[in-house]
Amino acid sequence: MVDVTEKGDTVRQAVACGKVIVNPKILQMIKEHGIEKGDVLAVAQTAGIMAAKKTGSLIPMCHPLFLTGVDISFNLVDEGIIEIKSIVKTTGKTGVEMEALTAVSVAALTIYDMCKAADKEMQIKEISLLEKTGGRSGHYIREDSK
Repeated sequence: MVDVTEKGDTVRQAVACGKVIVNPKILQMIKEHGIEKGDVLAVAQTAGIMAAKKTGSLIPMCHPLFLTGVDISFNLVDEGIIEIKSIVKTTGKTGVEMEALTAVSVAALTIYDMCKAADKEMQIKEISLLEKTGGRSGHYIREDSK
């Protein structure tokens, strides 16, 4: 791991996003809580939050961080697209980009797992960092998200 001992604490935030492409029929089932395994979005939200908190254990060179906030939201698009967005916050010596990306990834995988019996054609796409603030490198916003 990179030694961050001498770095000062700053308020840090990262925003990540991703998509799960599903059959429109499956999207309707998710909306109506008709998936056999349960409330897909509630479980995916919980899984994403838990994953963000465990990122330091999952990715070998990540520092274990004390997160001060994790939010995961979903936007359901009628054509069968589930947009996932995570916002992760901390005050510390290193950023939370990996935590935000991990949250989106695990939320997407949870949706896939819960719906795979009904839709084997699902796709997980476009997981990326949208924005980050804090630290020496300052404020970053992905060019196509402005």
